[in-house]
Amino acid sequence: MPDENEISTSHIERQNLTMRMQMRRFTRLTNAFSKKIENHTYAIALHFVYYNFCRIHKSLRVTPAMEAGLHNDILSIEDVVKMIGANITTNCLLKVRMNRYLSQ
Repeated sequence: MPDENEISTSHIERQNLTMRMQMRRFTRLTNAFSKKIENHTYAIALHFVYYNFCRIHKSLRVTPAMEAGLHNDILSIEDVVKMIGANITTNCLLKVRMNRYLSQ
């Protein structure tokens, strides 16, 4: 159980502010909203991948993922697109195999 004297919402509030400032879909009176929750989820995921793996932070001088020891180098947008493409291909193959298995 965490020490109640040490509990703070400042980190979460900072993350929420960063999301609102960097993604138009979180600001009020905008036309950049998602009609489907799935698209909204993908937009948030892309934001966090970029923020943690691609963007060098001034205070850290590296990405947060590098600082945490999760990754050794900075990902480019091209790397992220390749990962998304590989994931989509894998998911499609799994669906095809599952459909074949279920149709037997």
